[in-house]
Amino acid sequence: MKGNFQIIVIVLFIAGAVFGVLVFSGAIPIGNNDTPGALGTVVLWGTVKGENLSSIITDFNNSNPAFIVKYVEKSGDTFDQDLLESIASGIGPDMFFLSDDLAVHYANKILAIPYESLSLATFKNTFAGASEVFLTSKGILAYPLAIDPLVMYYNRSILDANAIVYPPVFWDEFSNLISLITKKDDSGKIIKSAVALGHFSNIAHAKDILTALFMQVGNSITAEKDGSFVSLLNDQNQKYDLSPVLKFYTDFADPNQNIYSWNKSFPNSRDAFSREDLAFYFGFGSELQSLINKNPNQNFLASAFPQNRNAAFKLTNAHVTGLAVSAFSKNPTTAFTAASLMSKGDFASKFAGALGVAPVRRDLLAIKPPGAYFPVFYNSALYARSWLDPSSKDTDDIFRRMIEGVLSNAMTPRDAIMDASNKLSLLLLK
Repeated sequence: MKGNFQIIVIVLFIAGAVFGVLVFSGAIPIGNNDTPGALGTVVLWGTVKGENLSSIITDFNNSNPAFIVKYVEKSGDTFDQDLLESIASGIGPDMFFLSDDLAVHYANKILAIPYESLSLATFKNTFAGASEVFLTSKGILAYPLAIDPLVMYYNRSILDANAIVYPPVFWDEFSNLISLITKKDDSGKIIKSAVALGHFSNIAHAKDILTALFMQVGNSITAEKDGSFVSLLNDQNQKYDLSPVLKFYTDFADPNQNIYSWNKSFPNSRDAFSREDLAFYFGFGSELQSLINKNPNQNFLASAFPQNRNAAFKLTNAHVTGLAVSAFSKNPTTAFTAASLMSKGDFASKFAGALGVAPVRRDLLAIKPPGAYFPVFYNSALYARSWLDPSSKDTDDIFRRMIEGVLSNAMTPRDAIMDASNKLSLLLLK
C-alpha cells in the first residue's frame, strides 16, 4: 500500500512540476483560460496576516480565472502542528509559504521541482543568490518570492554629535568608532554604546550576525548532499578557520579589549537603539516600520551590513520566503501552476511590498523604489545569502552556548566552534 502511494505521489509530482514550469516559462498561458474555475481551487497556508494579502490574492485570482487560490492565515506558534494534523486527516493545504529556516524541516513534505523542468541556469538567472537556499540535490524546494536582508541601521544624531560623517563600511572601522561613541559613567559602566556585538541573549539576531561573519570569509554553515544535511562549521575543507571570526565577535563583550562596547546590563539591542543608547543596530529590512513606530522622533537611516576590507565579494545574511507545493496536495497540477505564476512579477512584487522587504526576482530588483531605505534593501538583497537552518530554536541554543563558552573562558574559540559543529551535525541527523 505504501509503495503504491509513493508511486502515485511521484507521478502526480512529475506531471505537476512539468506543467507548472511550462506555465512559469510562459509556454502555457493559464491566465487567459476562458473557463472560470476550470482547474479548481487550491488552498495556500501561511503566517502572513490575511489583511496584508487579501487584496493581492484577489487581484491574482482575477488575473488568473482558470483557478482559485484560497489563502488561510495560520499562527506561527502552531503552524507545524496544524500542518501535521491536517495532513494526517487528509485536509492539508495544497501550498504553503516556506521560509528558509523551515526548508530542512519540511523537505519531506514538499513536491520539489526537478531540474529537468526548471534548470539550474534558469533558476540562477531568474532569482537572486539568497534563493539558492531552496536548491537541493533532488530538486528545488520552493518558488522564491522575497528576500529580507540583514542591514545596519544607524542613529544619525549620534554620528553627527561625534563628528562622524558617514557610517562604517568595513569592520575594521569600528575599532576607532568605539572610543568616539561609547560613553561610560564615573564607575566605568557603559551608558551609551557604539555597537551591540559580543553577547547572545540581549542582542537581536545574534545568530544571523555571526553566521553572516562566517559566510563573509567564504564559509558555508550547512550543506545538503544526496538528501542528507551536514554541518560545515568545522569542516576541514572550508576556506578559512572560523575561530578568529568568533573571537572578533566576542571581543566586543570583553572588557579587556579596546573594542569593548556591550555587556549584559543593556536591554535588548533593538530597544537600546530605539532609546537612542545605541548608535548601530543590525536588523532586517522588514523591521523598518516597527522601528519607526517604536520611536517616531528618532533620526535614523539604513546602510549596508559592514564588509571585510579587501574582500573579493560582498555578502550579508538574509531570510528568504518561497512558495512550496505540498506532497499531499490533491490538486498538484493546479498548485504548481499557481505557485509558478505567483513567483512572477506582479504577485511577487506586491508580496514583497506587503512584507516590507525586497523581491527575489532579479528583474524586479533592477527597478529600485524611491526613498531613503528601500534602495539599501534592494542592493543588499543582490549579494545576500542564506543557509539551511534545521531548527531555529535549537540552533539559537547552539550558537548561544558557543558564544558564552568563549566569553566565560570555558572554551577556546576553536573548541567552541568544534563543539557547535558537532551539536549541529547531530541536529541535522534528526
